[in-house]
Amino acid sequence: MVFVRSLIFLLLQLIWTPIYATFSLFTFPFDALTRYRIISGLAYSMMWLLRVVCGIRMEVRGKENIPQEPCIILCKHQSAWETFALQTVFPPQVWVLKRELLFLPFFGWGLALTSPIAINRSKGKEAMKQLREQGKQRLAAGFCVVVFPEGTRMPYGKRGKYKIGGAMLGESSGALVVPVAHNAGKFWGRQSFLKYPGTVIMSIGKPINPKGLKADEINRQVEDWIETEIGKLN
Repeated sequence: MVFVRSLIFLLLQLIWTPIYATFSLFTFPFDALTRYRIISGLAYSMMWLLRVVCGIRMEVRGKENIPQEPCIILCKHQSAWETFALQTVFPPQVWVLKRELLFLPFFGWGLALTSPIAINRSKGKEAMKQLREQGKQRLAAGFCVVVFPEGTRMPYGKRGKYKIGGAMLGESSGALVVPVAHNAGKFWGRQSFLKYPGTVIMSIGKPINPKGLKADEINRQVEDWIETEIGKLN
């Protein structure tokens, strides 16, 4: 049954994503926030399909910790689930991502219209400078900035190296930094076709005020909280 449900979800995703992404291309005349609100409808539809077809539901803890003002979201990266779920929980947001994703047919084209911070990971210091400069611009424009500090999806139960880019943006911008933990990889693993029914728990930590903190301290606090919290969700 899990195989059949997963196959149905994949087929519906393959059909619906190009349709919605093509529709999204017509949002280019609108301002960035309006484009985001329209394009993020895809995430809501994917979460609905996951719930109805695959039996994957979501429980959000700590929603009261979401700041009223634009913030920096540092989130655990385990599967594709959080790329949809974050859009349905947090205010308008942009992602820090590798620029190659923008070249993907349909999905990447729509993604490009959401004002992402698309970096070239091989550039090192130049990429960090781009993250700080464009991150401040996006925050000033009313967007939260989403960073997956591990840089890539990690297998469930594994811990990657927390890169400092998101924390550096926090230090330089002064925006609140919000850590997010979840156990999505338990139900939809990294690069996994199978999606197991159950309830994914997303836990949102108290915002970290970066005032007076260096980037490495912000990063350490985020990592400690996320990894400790994930241990409580398993």
